[in-house]
Amino acid sequence: MNKYLRNLNRIEFVVTMACTGKCKHCSQGDHKTNENIDKDIAAEAIRKTAKEYNIKSVMTFGGEPLLYPETVCEIHKAAKEMNIPKRQLITNGYFSKDINKIREVAKMLSDCGVNDILLSVDAFHQETIPLEYVKIFAENIVKNNLPIRVHPAWLVSEANNNKYNIITREILSEFNTMGIETSDGNVIFPSGNALKYLGEYFESSDTGKNPYEEDPADIKAICFSANGDILGSNIYNQDISKILASYMPK
Repeated sequence: MNKYLRNLNRIEFVVTMACTGKCKHCSQGDHKTNENIDKDIAAEAIRKTAKEYNIKSVMTFGGEPLLYPETVCEIHKAAKEMNIPKRQLITNGYFSKDINKIREVAKMLSDCGVNDILLSVDAFHQETIPLEYVKIFAENIVKNNLPIRVHPAWLVSEANNNKYNIITREILSEFNTMGIETSDGNVIFPSGNALKYLGEYFESSDTGKNPYEEDPADIKAICFSANGDILGSNIYNQDISKILASYMPK
């Protein structure tokens, strides 16, 4: 076991950088690539990593991961096969206007082993994403008995009463009346589009170290990029076991 990964317990996948939204709070900035990770290589990476480390959770996100539902499902099938207890998906819920397709994907998620869905809805997502289809997706997730929570992005803090947070609370209430609870969400970090479009809301001191970044000498979560990049290497060029074994902090 690599000593720098001794506490590794989580695997994350950016399934694709392609997205159905154009959110001004997005830390990734403009999504100008449609790359998506290979589902079979991703699934095998889970199996090999879980054999060496005590992985407790796997998460898929994006971009919008459900633009590639087969990939999402292969990843979570592998996680279930390896007895990884938490299998999480973060989605904005808008990947199709075809009602039958939405129903089909909800059933796929139920069958593949996803057991925690975080639905990104807030003032920022709903500037470009129609709430109608997001609600249809959420309704079908509930029908398939999958746990789902709305997962908002808060500007400055959850308690701050800026215009965006006010709209977010109104949107969340619509899902709460559907019986869908709200997660803690996350506070927007000033980078990418957030810094470009919402800079007036941040103090200069806010642009320091990202609180979501890992300590390179004590990695607890690894994140595969849509192009296969991981820990300074790439799973298309090198086996994940070798990448993990040879990793050293810079």
